[in-house]
Amino acid sequence: MKFVHIADIHFDSPFINLSDRETFGDLKRLEQRKVFKKVIEYIKQNSIKYLFISGDLYEHQYIRQSTIEYINNLFKEIPETKIFISPGNHDPYIKNSYYNKFNWNENVKIFNSKIEKIELPEVDIYGFGFDDFYCTDCGIENFEIENKNKLNILVIHSTISGANIEEKQYNSIPRKLLEEKGFDYVATGHIHKLDYNTYENQNIVYPGSTIALGFDELGEHGMIVGEIEKNKINLEFIPLNETEFIEINLDVTEIISKDELIEKINELEIREAQFAKIILIGKRNFEIDRYELYKFTKNERIIKIKDHTKINYNLEKLANNTTLKGIFASEMLEKLKNNDLQEDEIQIIEKAIEIGFEALE
Repeated sequence: MKFVHIADIHFDSPFINLSDRETFGDLKRLEQRKVFKKVIEYIKQNSIKYLFISGDLYEHQYIRQSTIEYINNLFKEIPETKIFISPGNHDPYIKNSYYNKFNWNENVKIFNSKIEKIELPEVDIYGFGFDDFYCTDCGIENFEIENKNKLNILVIHSTISGANIEEKQYNSIPRKLLEEKGFDYVATGHIHKLDYNTYENQNIVYPGSTIALGFDELGEHGMIVGEIEKNKINLEFIPLNETEFIEINLDVTEIISKDELIEKINELEIREAQFAKIILIGKRNFEIDRYELYKFTKNERIIKIKDHTKINYNLEKLANNTTLKGIFASEMLEKLKNNDLQEDEIQIIEKAIEIGFEALE
């Protein structure tokens, strides 16, 4: 049997803190629609009979009914495809969710918080869905596959072998336990990084987020296309994202003015399909106002500028002077010699040095 497996598309995510440009959120939400339509088109063109969506299809807090209708209308275009959705922590199956109150097309099955089996001629498909924004126990340790002679597939949103406290709040399941249960394929979601074919005959799979949702999700994103028989599995990753996030480090140490910095930023080569974060590094020779830089940045693909520079002062040399600057430099140098300082405390002192020297000009 052939299937498509996706997860974590997060329809109608606000993308609030991702960009300092006002239109960015609208562009990414349009990309979500476009990419999801590509999934449906692939299914139509290749006569795929099963679509597994392993949670976080949408953002419960922000999802619009018009978006739900858009998704469902696309589902109607593949009536011969059976669609299985496992609600996750961002789209839980709760009383006022669209999973509960919307009239989905008849080829859509949405799982709830009780592990359920859907029996089909060639496969038994099991599923579980979050019924809250957290899940600490889905009960899978007490579950047994009913017919191990058939293909058995689990659709679930989970953290496989989650170790820390936060991970355990999102349906942490030991990998060994899942392997012992004997599923032929586990279509899971929640982790936005692609994880497939990292070991021989891997059948517990994260497709990753369907599109890149931030600068912590660099590289390609898309869907898993699988073909499975008993004791045989073939998986392929197909990239879908229309755009990708990139980070560019720009060293300002040799740049002596704001105008020169703006020129350097505008000379950066960024492709049309890329969104860029510019990270300013090195030692700066002048005050940098990130928001002022945006006014003069021509390339709208630059959506974020971060200032990680340090002030270009030689405190040890200045501390030898008998001027007010020298006395101030000596005091600040003593503070920085404290080995117990945390990184945020160092940053505060460095900022105080910068402000202090500007005041003493």
